[in-house]
Amino acid sequence: MNRPITVVTGGSRGIGAATCLRLAADGHDLAVGYARDSAAADAVVAGVREAGGRAVAVRADTSVEADVDRLFDVAEERLGPVTGLVNNAAVTGPLGRLADSATADLRRVLDVNLLGVLLCARRAARLMTARGSGVIVNVSSGAATLGSPGEYVHYAAAKAGVDTLTLGLAKELGPDGVRVNAVAPGVIDTGMHAAAGAPDRARTMGAAVPMGRAGRAEEIAAAISWLMSPEASYATGTVLRVAGGR
Repeated sequence: MNRPITVVTGGSRGIGAATCLRLAADGHDLAVGYARDSAAADAVVAGVREAGGRAVAVRADTSVEADVDRLFDVAEERLGPVTGLVNNAAVTGPLGRLADSATADLRRVLDVNLLGVLLCARRAARLMTARGSGVIVNVSSGAATLGSPGEYVHYAAAKAGVDTLTLGLAKELGPDGVRVNAVAPGVIDTGMHAAAGAPDRARTMGAAVPMGRAGRAEEIAAAISWLMSPEASYATGTVLRVAGGR
């Protein structure tokens, strides 16, 4: 049986890295997209290979069309026909009120978190519809329905767009044999909080979650892997919330 070949954007750290390792353990070969940290991406590739999978790291800014095309082109050239996409790359920008946000930060968040997801989904749709099968999983956020006031309403708005994209694209591609779903994580203990200027955020916010803690990247990866699997063969157009009850 041929192994699934899956592109994971933002695959060098956090949820993306955990997803690559989980998918490798579940039988996938991986194209690991990353933005800057080549050493971290190489470490994920090594982990995939240790799990028995093939892998290639590709540097790509998902908000740039040429980079997205190169990511998929390299995946197809080095690994074979792409059967899956995990649209995970995301940025938050600095935490703060919208009124205090810089226009450059707003633009970057929308470019990566929404335009980038659209560009990757479009390329995947073109490849998958031509073959009559495929799976796309978008990584959304619980912020899409909470709004994240005082922190990053622009990020929440972009993730709400990802939810709508998931719903619409699932209906559009269903007749072509392509499933489209999303996972909406809650507060997850990753380096994203430190990048936003609040390294202790996962611990403090996690305490207010009904389950009393922040989630782990591996817990999100498990949900993504299920949605990518044949066990989820009748699931499409759904946003699976994995947020500890919040």
